[in-house]
Amino acid sequence: MTPDEYLARLRELTAGFAQVARTGDHTAPVPCCGAWLLRDLVVHLGNVHRWAAGIVRTGDPGPQLSEVEPDADLAAWYGDRADGLIGALREASPDDGAWNFTAIAKTKAFWFRRQVHETAVHLLDAHRAAGTEYILDPSIAADGVDEVLIGMLPKVRRWHTPPVVTVPLLLKTSDTGHAWLITPPGEDGIPGSRRAEPAETAEAVVEGPAEGLDLLLWQRVGLAGSGLGITGDLAAAETFLAGPLTP
Repeated sequence: MTPDEYLARLRELTAGFAQVARTGDHTAPVPCCGAWLLRDLVVHLGNVHRWAAGIVRTGDPGPQLSEVEPDADLAAWYGDRADGLIGALREASPDDGAWNFTAIAKTKAFWFRRQVHETAVHLLDAHRAAGTEYILDPSIAADGVDEVLIGMLPKVRRWHTPPVVTVPLLLKTSDTGHAWLITPPGEDGIPGSRRAEPAETAEAVVEGPAEGLDLLLWQRVGLAGSGLGITGDLAAAETFLAGPLTP
């Protein structure tokens, strides 16, 4: 997607999140987010938006300050931070330099994409807390998978021990036609990753809906609930998929 397309998606996603913040029970637990309640999730995402907006404006990382508490109605407080982020992105030149924490090019364009995926996954979290259904758009989910495998996996040591990869693995989305090849690590100890053609072969193939793969990589579903199927070396694929790849 282009930066303008990401920005349009971000407007939709933040509006949806603000709606759940207005109507949901702020004391409801958020599945897959530890001890967080819905209120904690809203505070977290609002603070992430503020942090990202600062990076977009300056190009430099600032303190994340993830525990800053709302000074107004929770939904209104979140809406102000979402508007601030959207405003910063709207005024930014995507090709200008800016820090980020992945292997993706260090430009402001990164933050258009990153905030779409940050918001999409947390919107799903919010709906789960509220007891309502939300399904990720397959195109957004496939792009989210790409962000993890191409951008985050090469820098996984920032957060976790690198996942174990013993044979080439092909990860495929059955609904969007995308594929990624994961290869055993080289001297740096980090598995290789690249975009692939769905017709490529590997010793293990993981295939299923983009949403299931994206949510599995973000540890929002387990393998059994992801809708993914594995052919070939089952143990090798399961071992890789069990290793956390994201912050």
